[in-house]
Amino acid sequence: MSVRVRYAPSPTGYLHIGNARTALFNYLFAKKYGGTFIIRIEDTDIERNVETGIENQLEMATWLGLDWDESIDKPGAYGPYRQLERLEIYQKFANQLLASGHAYKCYCTKEELDAEKEALLAKGDDRFHYSKKCLHAPEQDKPFAIRFNVPASKSYTFNDIVKGEVTFQSEDVGDWVMVKQNGIPTYNFACVVDDHLMEISHVLRGEDHITNTPRQMMVFEALDWTIPTYGHMTLIVNHDGKKLSKRDHDILQYIGQYQDKGYLPEALFNFIALLGFSPGEKELLTKEEMIEAFDATKLSNHPATFDTQKLDYFNAQYLKRLEMDALKTLTRPFVEKEGILKGRSEEWFESLLAVFQERMVCGEDIITLYHDFLEQPFTWDDEAKQVMSEPTVKSLIHTFAASFKALKPYDPTSLKALIQASGEATGSKGKMLFMPLRLATTGSMHGPELPKLLHLLGQDLIQQRLAQSIAWLNGAS
Repeated sequence: MSVRVRYAPSPTGYLHIGNARTALFNYLFAKKYGGTFIIRIEDTDIERNVETGIENQLEMATWLGLDWDESIDKPGAYGPYRQLERLEIYQKFANQLLASGHAYKCYCTKEELDAEKEALLAKGDDRFHYSKKCLHAPEQDKPFAIRFNVPASKSYTFNDIVKGEVTFQSEDVGDWVMVKQNGIPTYNFACVVDDHLMEISHVLRGEDHITNTPRQMMVFEALDWTIPTYGHMTLIVNHDGKKLSKRDHDILQYIGQYQDKGYLPEALFNFIALLGFSPGEKELLTKEEMIEAFDATKLSNHPATFDTQKLDYFNAQYLKRLEMDALKTLTRPFVEKEGILKGRSEEWFESLLAVFQERMVCGEDIITLYHDFLEQPFTWDDEAKQVMSEPTVKSLIHTFAASFKALKPYDPTSLKALIQASGEATGSKGKMLFMPLRLATTGSMHGPELPKLLHLLGQDLIQQRLAQSIAWLNGAS
């Protein structure tokens, strides 16, 4: 059997981390086995649909690095790919289930259903199952929903790719609504019809869907259709081991938020692929390497922790590998919005990135790094003054400053050579070479690679600071 998998988002919101993982694992599964990856739009929850929800879902999935074989933008032989365009199809099979006795019309009003529920709760029964009172009701000229006639005392067992053998009992499932009074099918019914007609072979989804599985199996069996292979991925949890929630303000929830902060899609793809899957010792993998390593039978049966520090580490590693043109493209929106490039050359921009590339976690970090290292006042605290009071420092700074005035060309290579020569001339090395020079030129005891930073700050500014430092040294002596 050929592999056909689907990711079925609803337009009730934007692409969330959990949904992105579902899409990504289905994509990996299809690519690994030479199968077909479908994106199907489940838009029947009309009241909750967000106007740009689907646009965002597809846009962010593309940005993340996913591509698909069939969807609303890539029509194939199994369309339409939007559920609201398939209502006649659902009605056909609903009528078939009505005719066979597997479903029945329910004429109960909301008030009647609420009263049933209240009566059950009053008796201490918090498991609301419909009473079946409309099972044999005569035809009536009033609005109706269609319910599935759940069989009594029947077991539903399936072999889950992730969880192994799973069994549900029919008595734990009440007669559920297949089609609402407005004619729109509910998720569990429409999903089955679509999975069958689109010849879906495997269904990989989050474990919050596992209780839907017996309902879907009921429909498959009632229509004498082949049930696909299921795999329910475990929850994604926060640092406290609790299900990822919108209340986790320290964790960005939506893929678009990572794009806005200047994360790289390759890093996010790599990180999300490890939320419930381990490819082995090596974790930093390209998309192609992840496809090769992917094995659905090795999906973890334990919750996947969303480790923000690990994601930041991944992104920093990918950032370090970026070519300059790509790094400029990533960071330009941030520096332009901040006005940092105003009056400055493209060469200066490249120097800025060369200095801070090793320190960046995401694209927007360039703003903080710029302000922290280039716009801080040139002052020394007591600890810095203590370093500058060491016996060898005055000679070192004088020696460096004397050659600095005539330094040509003014570039990181020449500056590095000057630092080394000044150290050799004064017998300064290690900490007592670099720290005093850093303090005398930047005012800080720590920072990025010194020659690159001095080049970025510019020869005139550094000369002014060296003069200030020498004046302090002469006064201190």
